[in-house]
Amino acid sequence: MPPIIKIFENSQKLATAVADDFIQSVRAAKNRHRFTVALSGGTTPRLFFEILATACANRIDWQKVHIFWVDERCVPPDHPDSNYGMTLTTLLSAIDIPEINVHRMRGEADPQKEAARYHREIEQSVRKTKNGWPVFDWMLLGVGEDGHTASLFPGSTTLDESESFCVSAIHPQTGQKRITLTLPVINHTRHIIFMVSGEKKAAIVAGILKGAAGHTHLPAALVQPVHGAAEWYLDRAAAMFLRDEIV
Repeated sequence: MPPIIKIFENSQKLATAVADDFIQSVRAAKNRHRFTVALSGGTTPRLFFEILATACANRIDWQKVHIFWVDERCVPPDHPDSNYGMTLTTLLSAIDIPEINVHRMRGEADPQKEAARYHREIEQSVRKTKNGWPVFDWMLLGVGEDGHTASLFPGSTTLDESESFCVSAIHPQTGQKRITLTLPVINHTRHIIFMVSGEKKAAIVAGILKGAAGHTHLPAALVQPVHGAAEWYLDRAAAMFLRDEIV
């Protein structure tokens, strides 16, 4: 299915809309005892986390929300680059969520061993399809200026992984080691939201969403959910080369 594009006036309205979607998704699953989420790190989701932690914290039954991560840098949890660390300070420390519901990637561990351990944790905690792939209920993704998403980078062999839920990866420019969910896991998620802001992302966003030459095999373009369309939530700056109306 073609992606759904939603454009907002600024980053505040963008983050508020993503928060509203998350709340509605959790509430729509009111008859289920577990709602599984995979979150991204980086600067863009920070405002979304802050909104959830303040204005929206009491609108969610955090007792049934289980939080996982899309990827992690191989650093300790108190390191400034840690995706978990950023989520802890902006969201987790401010909400009433059971510790057992927080499934962090251990960035301080050996990445290959941790990828295997996280595979097992997902296998034990997330409902699966008949063919064994986990089905997260909700996932937040971003996109890099090179078209990467999660820690799946253009041209990487990790894009071809067809068995593991989680693998180790290396950032092609910095050499930083990372841990990431694989493309089949991402594509089996029930509801995927790309959250993108800033004019630096505008060119890559337009190329991916328009199917431009050289963009169709980028990792973010390969996110094609089996359960429906991915939704792209953009601020005006990130959508500057698109013509869709602002909502």
